[in-house]
Amino acid sequence: MSGTPKELLARHGLRPKKSWGQNFLGDEHALSLIARAVAPAAGEVVLELGPGLGHLTRALLGAGAQVVAVERDRDMVRVLEGQALPGLRVVAADAARIDFAATSGVPRVAVVGNLPYHLTSPILFEVLDQHAEVSRAVFTVQREVATRLAAEPGGRDYGLLSVLLGLFFKVETMATLPAALFHPPPQVDSAVIRLTALPAPRAQVHSAERFKRLVKAGFGQRRKTLQNALKADPTLGSPEKVLAALQAAGVEPQRRAETLSVEEFAAIERALD
Repeated sequence: MSGTPKELLARHGLRPKKSWGQNFLGDEHALSLIARAVAPAAGEVVLELGPGLGHLTRALLGAGAQVVAVERDRDMVRVLEGQALPGLRVVAADAARIDFAATSGVPRVAVVGNLPYHLTSPILFEVLDQHAEVSRAVFTVQREVATRLAAEPGGRDYGLLSVLLGLFFKVETMATLPAALFHPPPQVDSAVIRLTALPAPRAQVHSAERFKRLVKAGFGQRRKTLQNALKADPTLGSPEKVLAALQAAGVEPQRRAETLSVEEFAAIERALD
């Protein structure tokens, strides 16, 4: 079954659910670009989050993937199942609340999706929590989010997810997608990002959970110096212990979080021991 998103919705008597952030991408060039960014091997299982009407699903299947599509909208599930596409398995579930490996049936999986803007952060944090099971992830997100994720230290765009994702993934912006390519068009342009798992973490940390708390505290009050910002999380230790860790890591306490590299945050985390 083919057709533009508008045509398919009309055929099934459906409308986009604005409260669910449904903006359907039907542009063949953009869909092909996303499938090439995933670059599935023949027969490789790809986990698609929020497949909607199945336009990207068909592009992935055409690229040789076996697709496990996770969709919470029962209307979309009905549309997908009605297409009976070879190589597709549809799972009715919330994409922001699934175990990637268990759902896909493989220990390490490529994850892809045109993400609703309001679910971008929850899903990215799931990718972080399940990073050992993710070989790569290709997502369509709001363009300014893509800019932040791929930002380098020192600028205003560099932030919490830049560091946390940077520990485990190479982050690339693959393309910008104008709002007009979607139905209905969102208020802003989108971008395609690719997260490729590093062979090993960019830097050693003793506790991934403490690293996350450290980075979160550092960026929680961006205008404060690192020494003062880290006081917001007492689980990191007393002010004296934190100061000693900064000094042991060779990080000037008066610097701000946005100037620190992933490696410097990791050095502080290790020094907290």
